[in-house]
Amino acid sequence: MSHPPSTDTGTTIGVIANPVSARDIRRVVANASNLQTSDRVNILLRLLASAAACGVSHARMMPDKAGQRALLARALQRNSGAAAQGHGSVYPQLQFLDFDPESSVHDTYRAACELARQQVAAIVVLGGDGTHRAVVRELLRVEAAHIPLVGISTGTNNAFPEMREPSVAGMALGLYASGRLQRAQALQANKLIEVRIVRADGSVEHDIAIVDAVVSSQRYVGARALWKPDSIRSAFLAFAEPQCIGFSAIGGLLQPVPRQAPGGLAVHLSEDANAARTVLAAPIAPGMVVPLAIADWHPLQADRSVELAPAGGTIALDGERELAFGEADRVSLTLREDRFHTVDVARCMQHAAALGLMRSPPPGGAAQASMLHPPTRRP
Repeated sequence: MSHPPSTDTGTTIGVIANPVSARDIRRVVANASNLQTSDRVNILLRLLASAAACGVSHARMMPDKAGQRALLARALQRNSGAAAQGHGSVYPQLQFLDFDPESSVHDTYRAACELARQQVAAIVVLGGDGTHRAVVRELLRVEAAHIPLVGISTGTNNAFPEMREPSVAGMALGLYASGRLQRAQALQANKLIEVRIVRADGSVEHDIAIVDAVVSSQRYVGARALWKPDSIRSAFLAFAEPQCIGFSAIGGLLQPVPRQAPGGLAVHLSEDANAARTVLAAPIAPGMVVPLAIADWHPLQADRSVELAPAGGTIALDGERELAFGEADRVSLTLREDRFHTVDVARCMQHAAALGLMRSPPPGGAAQASMLHPPTRRP
């Protein structure tokens, strides 16, 4: 099967690897492990090698101050000598984006903006729900939501990025970026929750959540990571799958809503367990299965806003408190469909098998192939 020629732009990918994902308070209270810098680099090396094997020639990566850049450069340098002798893997030509990192979420914003400007074919994201949300938010801001993401789970709750071997994710990425799979074959559309706050002074604030927007009665952002269930009022979910962890798991265990399905789910909690509709045990953080008094739940329809009752509190976006609001502020939440795209790894690999994209003639060429597989003679 012939493949369309690849261009330099079409085979360039972006990489945003959060060097401090999975280091919030939930990791402490839930006895979860931290991913070391060397582990993150090994993940990247596996993904880049597989992407190169499937047609990716160049990669542009966010710089960091946590040691990822130095370890990655060292590993690639060692490999270049082995590859020259035919013993090493082949990697894309890697360059780091030209800015001085400040070790905050603004590095992610800046990298996403620059990668969009360079028109990369796709962006690999290493992190949790919060990192992926930051990338999506910036791509939407610069009107580059057509650039798809490849999510690699290295965060805490990880409801959005799926747990996959990076080698396979790199193959799917390469098949799409090189043009061997088209958008309709390779990409999955995703929903999000849009949050709008009209302040008492008339100013308007917008933000998004790609998994869940959780309303808490706590008045201050504080430690940001939301893990105590006693202050939760409501959870608005873009999708709710029972195998997830985090606040979206609450909806997943009540009324599952798959990522690909239309609509979302709203769940309202009760302050009084005796007045609750049901008490649900849900995994809201690693190793934390807690009982929650559920007052009610109902579907969310796309493009239909839900207004919160006047009361002060905070809104956690994908597990982290981001927005505080007062009694005089008006808060509304709206489910939006088909707002950004991800590379569907499983579907890409199914197409690769069906179309024979990973096959090639044996070393002896067509003549040898015909000797190994002679045509069947009809009687």
